[in-house]
Amino acid sequence: MDRRIAALAAVGAVAATVMVAPTAHAEGRGDIRVTKVVVNGGSNVIVGIKSVKRFPITMTIKDNSGVKKVSSVSAYNRTNAYGPVDHLGTTCKKVSRTTSVCTATMQIDPSWIDFYGSGNEGWDANSVAGEWTVNATVNANDRDYWISDNIASFKVKRAATLNTDASPEPVRKGGTLTITGKLSRANWTDLKYHAFTKQVVKLQYKKPNGKYSTVKTATTDSKGRLRTTVKAVAPGSWRWAFLGTNTTMKVVSKGDAVVVK
Repeated sequence: MDRRIAALAAVGAVAATVMVAPTAHAEGRGDIRVTKVVVNGGSNVIVGIKSVKRFPITMTIKDNSGVKKVSSVSAYNRTNAYGPVDHLGTTCKKVSRTTSVCTATMQIDPSWIDFYGSGNEGWDANSVAGEWTVNATVNANDRDYWISDNIASFKVKRAATLNTDASPEPVRKGGTLTITGKLSRANWTDLKYHAFTKQVVKLQYKKPNGKYSTVKTATTDSKGRLRTTVKAVAPGSWRWAFLGTNTTMKVVSKGDAVVVK
């Protein structure tokens, strides 16, 4: 059955429960514990508008009798408890008599994010971005178990695009070079990229075979556009670089090489 159809019956329950993040706690029996968690190899989880994003949650688990399984894994936004993510399964590898490393495969489908909270008044699909937390229930061979909230945190961010255009090309030495660009980011409500306004972006330059360094900064306008001018002194490449925010990825444009005559 299509996930969207199957989920319709649960929308009311979701609407009633996801708005309040549960208090972090842990409970269980015995000595089994999750001792280390790494989400997506330590990198942010970047979600665009089309491609399904899969990422691992890797847990090191210890118990004196050995680890039997991971019963469940979940993840959700720490602030509002929204968690439009699928747990596709978990595999475990025994590394010693008492320790196993278990990897849960998670999936975020951008086409499902808006539907996930559609039963909630004032729902904004983009509120899913930000800091997330991980929960897991683990089981040992001797029937010990541990139910743990907040065993790790990570960030889910909106994908972004950035471009650069320098003109005129070529430019005479000492002439004025105009550098333009546009910064956009994914919108999970309509699955399109929209202008990211009022953001400070760095203009960077490098000589041929050199390294980029920041020359100046500019701020995106109401349409996400960037525009500034520089004096053309020597040939080289120009690019815009955006450092990102808590909810939007870092992005650097391709360089535009300019010939100075």
